[in-house]
Amino acid sequence: MAGSAGSAPPPIVLLHDSLGCVELWRDFPAALAQATRRTVVAYDRPGFGRSDPRADLPSPDFVAEEAADVFPAVCEQLGISAFVAMGHSVGGCMAIPCAALHAEHCEALVTLAAQVYAEDRTRAGIRAASASFRDPAQLERLAKYHGDKASWVLAAWVETWLSPDFDAWSLTGVLPRVRCPVLAIHGDQDEYGSTIHPELIRRHSGGPTRIELMPGVGHFPHRERMDEVLRLVAAFLSGPRSPR
Repeated sequence: MAGSAGSAPPPIVLLHDSLGCVELWRDFPAALAQATRRTVVAYDRPGFGRSDPRADLPSPDFVAEEAADVFPAVCEQLGISAFVAMGHSVGGCMAIPCAALHAEHCEALVTLAAQVYAEDRTRAGIRAASASFRDPAQLERLAKYHGDKASWVLAAWVETWLSPDFDAWSLTGVLPRVRCPVLAIHGDQDEYGSTIHPELIRRHSGGPTRIELMPGVGHFPHRERMDEVLRLVAAFLSGPRSPR
């Protein structure tokens, strides 16, 4: 948990990506706390990072299950009654139902490179990444952050997203229940999702939505252009949140 001194507006709760964990956010949470003057909370989802291992792979409903079960349990444990939901990639997918299911507690929603449905481009990127893990060095790198859970983490990503059971997954039915202001940040060179995703967020969200497309940026805006992302998020949370 990273914090900033002074008055205490609702904290930002970060949800990590499919191969991610708290440690892989690197210095972003501390920088985000400083830029926004808010406490920033990041947690390892079950089976990832330093959390306990899981025997079962995620179900096709794992995005909704995170928002319904794990996220509120984390908030309750930490005494968080109001929050800003923010996530990267599938963490951004999860942040959407977090904002929708807990609308009365969610001040704002920020997505980084989030997907709204299982786009062909997303799955092609996953297949390409999966092939790269045939190199043992790649799995060893993953194990640096997930320990002996690394193989499970990879399978949880690849097998879930590429399963035929995931074909119909979509957040278009959830987005209308989001009532808070939304900031959707997306790189126009994202290898895991085209710019249709932020457009769908804006089209279907029940709250005022601002899109920020970042030219020349891929799937990790907060690493590739961290200063710009920090500026965008800080301005969004501190100023008028008009759609664009």
